[in-house]
Amino acid sequence: MANNNPAHVVLTNVRLSYVHLDKPYSGSNGAQEPKYGATLLVPKSDAANKQRMDAASAAAIARARERYGNGFPANPKISVHDGDGVRPSDNQPFGDECKGMWVFTASSKQQPDMVDEYGQKLLDMSQLYSGVWAHVGVTFFGYNAPQNKGIGVGLETIMKVRDDEPLGGIRANANDDFAGLVQKSTAPATGTTPQTAYTGVTPPAGMAFTGQYDPNTFAPIFAPAQ
Repeated sequence: MANNNPAHVVLTNVRLSYVHLDKPYSGSNGAQEPKYGATLLVPKSDAANKQRMDAASAAAIARARERYGNGFPANPKISVHDGDGVRPSDNQPFGDECKGMWVFTASSKQQPDMVDEYGQKLLDMSQLYSGVWAHVGVTFFGYNAPQNKGIGVGLETIMKVRDDEPLGGIRANANDDFAGLVQKSTAPATGTTPQTAYTGVTPPAGMAFTGQYDPNTFAPIFAPAQ
């Protein structure tokens, strides 16, 4: 069934960042209400997406003023920011990945409905990482706390579109990091006895390594071979 809520919109070909979709996240200090969410990077070059966001924001404002009355501002703050500007939290520039983008965070107490590029339910959550491109369904809504009024964004659906370089760098791989440090295998060569591989010393004729060492000298202990 189609969603006829005018404050709900599907944004196409957006990039995900700060992804928390496999389990709810309560912030770096754990003090926030746990929610699923992601930061959405919407290219400014896509005018249709911006029109959808503006229309959804207007619908959310109208609904909030209808619900809360004149106590809700006619021109509230909206959680969509210019990636070429500065972050409202600390007045520092947004990261390079935000250049040429509209930037906002969308979240939900419930896990979003997620599918892959073929429309199949997404089971491998590693497919949705910071840097991946997706279509997203979001709903703009008004919040009306006494000292905090504005328009937020709820995250409802995600469809993966295509892979890209992970934001924040590529995770290290143990095979690459330790390629020159791996010890050679101690498996016995053809024609040797297994005991040689354990000790590095060929047992005397007719003897076998017991798997034990002398507690004082740490020398291997041999016994007659069975």
